[in-house]
Amino acid sequence: MFEYAPAPESREIVDIKPSYGLFIDGEFVDADRSFKTVDPASEEVLAEIAEADAADVDRAVTAARKAYDGVWSQMPGSERAKYIFRIARIIQERSRELAVLESIDNGKPIRESRDVDIPLVAAHFFYYAGWADKLEYAVRDPRPLGVAGQVIPWNFPLLMLAWKIAPALACGNTVVLKPAETTPLTALAFAEICRQADLPPGVVNIVTGAGETGRALVEHEGIDKVAFTGSTDVGRQIARAVAGTDKRLTLELGGKAANVIFDDAPLDQAVEGIVNGIFFNQGHVCCAGSRLLVQESIAEELLDRLKTRMATLRVGDPLDKNTDVGAINSAEQLEKIRMLSEVGEEEGATRWSPPCELPDRGFWFVPTIFTDVAQSHRIAREEIFGPVLSVLTFRTPQEAVEKANNTPYGLSAGVWTEKGSRILWMAQRLRAGVVWANTFNKFDPASPFGGYKESGFGREGGRHGLEAYLR
Repeated sequence: MFEYAPAPESREIVDIKPSYGLFIDGEFVDADRSFKTVDPASEEVLAEIAEADAADVDRAVTAARKAYDGVWSQMPGSERAKYIFRIARIIQERSRELAVLESIDNGKPIRESRDVDIPLVAAHFFYYAGWADKLEYAVRDPRPLGVAGQVIPWNFPLLMLAWKIAPALACGNTVVLKPAETTPLTALAFAEICRQADLPPGVVNIVTGAGETGRALVEHEGIDKVAFTGSTDVGRQIARAVAGTDKRLTLELGGKAANVIFDDAPLDQAVEGIVNGIFFNQGHVCCAGSRLLVQESIAEELLDRLKTRMATLRVGDPLDKNTDVGAINSAEQLEKIRMLSEVGEEEGATRWSPPCELPDRGFWFVPTIFTDVAQSHRIAREEIFGPVLSVLTFRTPQEAVEKANNTPYGLSAGVWTEKGSRILWMAQRLRAGVVWANTFNKFDPASPFGGYKESGFGREGGRHGLEAYLR
């Protein structure tokens, strides 16, 4: 393994304030309560964040309704597009700052926030800005829904914001968005960007807080559309909350994706795909390839190469440009990963991790694989949402399909083979919203994304993402 000198990105480019208010009607306002957001790599308190209660949420929804009725829904699509283009350009101009802020608040490597997250954020705003004056070419008689209540997770804070806000604004809706309580800083930076872009007050409102804030938003009578990305358990609660109302709903929930490697796959390329599939963003990815299905005849050789590759992964400071695997986002998530890994050993699976020295402070977990995994094991069925890979084997394509589909989830899958016909055969049989062929974790604003079964319903991205915000 090569030795690398530390190459840390400077924190000086970000100006984290001691405290942040709620962003309502174009202004930052105080709340009665607050909570702290911490750097998961050091446990350092970064800032005090306002916690919105039901009255604050009501103010935000009222502001969004006023902006919807008075300004945004009446504005021609070509004019809305100018604002969204302006937001996209400002994101590009502030990309380095946003990348550093995201890595500090989330724990993800700067290499990923700089090269993946933020470019995709800008790309989504550019993409949907282009649609704002062309909606009639996508659907007949396009009309916005009204006020969208959006709740986003902590694994891709700014990217999930872009997935939800960009199509909503393009279609003429206004927004009240709640970021995750552990990663609010880039959403609040986005609020500043909205002001910088002279977006009319009330079109975008950001209410920070935890579960109670999200509940108040979802259950508010002034919300016309709920969009949620997060755990399946919370998704079920939201589905129950909006049942019997006329609110529109899209849910993007958990996953337990199968990454299927056939014996004719290019193994070195497949190993990189496996590493990217499960260790990208510390495995905090709903569509992570957390189940490796490898054809029995090549299992031993593939695992040898995978272990050799894993031994080169650098775990540590998220702001170091050499880092491959950053910090786990929170103590609570770290505990869940540890618990399920211990359960995996107790149920008989064999655990392996490369030698790795972890920092003394912060939340860390070494990249880990489990072999001798049975389909009944919890680590093969439950979403761990961490850098933990469960390895199973198969002998025939039919067996691979049956094992891949043997999950309550259906968000994504990967297939590695040199045979195009086999890729198509597998893609037709895998019950997953996204099937990658000879790659993994690739995203594009023009491509729809969503799941089957307990992975939720509705699509985000592409033209399909527009339909979720139109009548």
